[in-house]
Amino acid sequence: MVYLFNLFCVLTSFVAMEIVAWSTHKYIMHGLLWHMHEDHHRPHDKKVEKNDFFALVFAIPAWLFIMFGIMDGNDYKLYIGIGITLYGICYVLVHDGLIHQRFKIFNQTDNPWLIALRKGHKVHHKQLDKSNTECFGMLVVPLKYYREARAYTRNLKKRNLN
Repeated sequence: MVYLFNLFCVLTSFVAMEIVAWSTHKYIMHGLLWHMHEDHHRPHDKKVEKNDFFALVFAIPAWLFIMFGIMDGNDYKLYIGIGITLYGICYVLVHDGLIHQRFKIFNQTDNPWLIALRKGHKVHHKQLDKSNTECFGMLVVPLKYYREARAYTRNLKKRNLN
């Protein structure tokens, strides 16, 4: 039973991070701290952006939860920290790898979900100012992008069969 609780803590904190990331992105990165996030929306050839600072901000609670969870005998805090860390790993793979192609991973995908994530994020980046109105999450985008991606992959498969 304790394993199920630990798994619940990991999964719940992972899902909660999507909500935290969405809220932070919409209200803080596109608000008060736009000056830190703005370079992420502008074309450039830099390897490191000011926006990368936010990864450190999100890493601090993960580290603290893991550290205090271990100090308290591997209790629930450890598993919350693991969930936050897994979200961070997912962020690097999906956002930096798939969406922005900072390193070549998933660059030839026909997975509708991954295509939808890329499309939603591209729409988010269309405007170069902080007044974007959609697609602030990383793993969840509006349903219309999933539908478009599914239709695209179906058409692609039909063409390949002919």
